[in-house]
Amino acid sequence: MKQTGRFNAAFGADKFGFRHLKSVAYNLEAPALYEHALQRREGVLAKGGAFVAETGVHTGRSPKDKFVVDDARTHDTVWWENNGRMSKEHFDALLADFIKHAEGMELYAQDLYGGADHTFRVRTRVFTEYAWHSLFIRDLLIRPTAEELAGFVPELTIVDLPSFKADPKRHGCRTETVIAIDFTRKIVLIGGTSYGGEMKKSVFTYLNYVLPESGTMPMHCSANHSQDGESAVFFGLSGTGKTTLSADPNRILIGDDEHGWSKDGVFNFEGGCYAKAIKLSKEAEPEIFSTTERFGSVMENVVIDPVTRIPDFDDASKTENTRVAYPLDFIPNASPTGRASHPKNIVMLTADAFGVLPPIAKLDASQAMYHFLSGYTAKVAGTEKGVTEPQATFSTCFGAPFMPRHPSEYGNLLRDLIARHHVDCWLVNTGWTGGKYGVGRRMPIRVTRRLLSAALDGSLNKATFRTDPYFGLAVPTSVPGIEPHILDPVKTWASKAEFAETAKKLVEMFRKNFVTFEPHVDAKVREAAPVVRAAAE
Repeated sequence: MKQTGRFNAAFGADKFGFRHLKSVAYNLEAPALYEHALQRREGVLAKGGAFVAETGVHTGRSPKDKFVVDDARTHDTVWWENNGRMSKEHFDALLADFIKHAEGMELYAQDLYGGADHTFRVRTRVFTEYAWHSLFIRDLLIRPTAEELAGFVPELTIVDLPSFKADPKRHGCRTETVIAIDFTRKIVLIGGTSYGGEMKKSVFTYLNYVLPESGTMPMHCSANHSQDGESAVFFGLSGTGKTTLSADPNRILIGDDEHGWSKDGVFNFEGGCYAKAIKLSKEAEPEIFSTTERFGSVMENVVIDPVTRIPDFDDASKTENTRVAYPLDFIPNASPTGRASHPKNIVMLTADAFGVLPPIAKLDASQAMYHFLSGYTAKVAGTEKGVTEPQATFSTCFGAPFMPRHPSEYGNLLRDLIARHHVDCWLVNTGWTGGKYGVGRRMPIRVTRRLLSAALDGSLNKATFRTDPYFGLAVPTSVPGIEPHILDPVKTWASKAEFAETAKKLVEMFRKNFVTFEPHVDAKVREAAPVVRAAAE
């Protein structure tokens, strides 16, 4: 077996169990990975130098094909209502078949860190079938120095073989696509999908399982900090503005997707960003747009002109979920350490397509836990087949697919940290105003940015607040530079009766969704539920 690149021979492919490989290329950097990927016809170059790949039938994650091994360690600690269960015997068969399938292959391996905090980071080795996947994960995780690579011993091993097809009967899975995690042996097997995001989310899932044991809170959030070092985190599901709003030219970007909150502060899990590229423009998001014109970036499913090689970011013919992956240092104001102090503010982003939530509201600790466990946003018509009107989406902890433990564990951790560090919490609606989707308009980005600035610099704490009659939230009555009526959603609607009907409908959705969490929270959190109060009638 031919081995190239820098690696620790004592802990190479043979140590993991691979046999009869044609070759393994360890820790190749971007230029060499470009050469390999182009020679193997895995993708093409866009104008400016980004590598462009297609991911085939899977243009996003496959959460229903993700499984956790049920063993002595995980049996009583994993939230099985949310996580697929796989027996140890099925995983053993799957691992053996992965090893067999890889025989004769040319594999790529990257040794990387998940976590910028040295105390909590996980040393991760990622074996990939594709060269572009090796480039992708090298962009997304934290790259060790040459000195660190010399003695690198992996803790977590990920094997990514898109050409492998699982056998549901033999492997205890659902389809030919499988993402299987053994937390005890610290192995992740990914087969039957070429979507790069499965690799990075596997690291996130692993850290989500192990970090709470040390009292460290894993978070699906972006984060930044002021020039004075005061940090803020932004929770939010896809499409709520998590990446866009954290990329503030006046603040330092810590990261755009996954972080931990330890006794020492906030730290990024990653060394790169994975931004949505659909409708990306130079005018609206110049920092992110610039990464699409750089050597080293990887674009997934972006349509490019076959002659000019210029990307068409408005073309969703392959998928709405077009992506660009790039190292964090491609962003001019990115943090070089990926670490910051304890957050002063927590922002929970929701794109309310019903148009009834206020543009910003202050949350007390119990309300923060309630909305964190709820994880509300809304899908709009046209985003998915069969969606013809706004549909409420509740993804607990703003990231249910990546949560191995019960949400109450994360919620209790967050509430304790908020109380200990006296954090201000805010709920921000980046969705609709003046009516629901199709009637009203998207919340103006200038309004959201202005309100966030006031929250983060502390001036919003001095405002006068009213209590929202439906959601019980503290809403500012006036903010300099913001039209007063936009702060009170009912005043933006043409029909007050229709507003009331829509608000009551959303209140009921919240309450129905939260029933499953009520046995796991205290009375104060249960009382934070929205309710139609007399003042709203």
